[in-house]
Amino acid sequence: MVSRTFKAFGVLVSLIVGTELSAAELRIGMIGLDTSHVVAFTELLNNPDNPKHVPGGRVVAAFKGGSPDVEASHTRVDRFTATLQEKYGVKIYPTIKEMVKHVDAVMLESVDGRPHLRQAIPVMKAGKPMYIEKPMAASLKDVREIFRRSKRHDSPVFSSSCLRYAKTTQAVRNGKVGRVHYCLTQSPAKTEPHHPELFWYGIHGCEALFTVMGTGCQKVKREVTEDGKVKVTGFWEGNRFGVFIEGRNVGYALGEDGRAEAGNHERYQGLVQEIIKFFNTGKNPIPEKETIELFAFMEAADLSRERGGEWVELSEVLE
Repeated sequence: MVSRTFKAFGVLVSLIVGTELSAAELRIGMIGLDTSHVVAFTELLNNPDNPKHVPGGRVVAAFKGGSPDVEASHTRVDRFTATLQEKYGVKIYPTIKEMVKHVDAVMLESVDGRPHLRQAIPVMKAGKPMYIEKPMAASLKDVREIFRRSKRHDSPVFSSSCLRYAKTTQAVRNGKVGRVHYCLTQSPAKTEPHHPELFWYGIHGCEALFTVMGTGCQKVKREVTEDGKVKVTGFWEGNRFGVFIEGRNVGYALGEDGRAEAGNHERYQGLVQEIIKFFNTGKNPIPEKETIELFAFMEAADLSRERGGEWVELSEVLE
């Protein structure tokens, strides 16, 4: 999809951004330079000497962005912007609309999920494929609207935590222990006041849980462990259970054929490889329904917390 467009302009692009960009590489733009992922992803893509280098694309343009009311954004955005400019030669554009003209694909990296829908619209209108950093948005409503507009503009979108692409987790998803009837995942669950409880860091462990369990979650209960950690239990159709607990990036799955590790953190290479593949095919590797259900799970957990730990049906949140 993207590669056809890129080949038509390969020679021109090489002249514009320098000979280091080959005609086989996609020009990638970034939106929101306020997360450490922008440096980590750019290093994997732009540095061929990195032992974990991911070929096929190069970050060449960016829109700085930033959220003044989010500490993790306004305290880091200038530093990460300077790194991309000085170390990797990334050109900064004043608007998203202008930046999109000079790239083949986009990584929407803003650490704050609230502006994601607004920031995604110019990219979708331009018909460019876009990876959206977690959280895909700060509400289930915005997630569904992004998918709706993606279809309207024929502009594919994809969002995921890097925990989804840990080798052990993917092995379980692909049948290592057969049909899974119980899964426990963990991740830190640091919160941010402008986002629902699990959207900030807990989403990592929740994404790993859905990678293993898939769709079919029917109800959710949010509790606290004896040592004060967040615990969320989901009941899936077929009398299956999935549990997320605030903690380290570890977990396991129990299936028809035994037990296996799941939910660990293997950094970013696997995710970046999937992003490049997505940019070239235009095909979201995760069913839209699964991403929507993941966000419904997290919003239902927030509602359960407000109701003192009651079970909340996902249908209530989805409706």
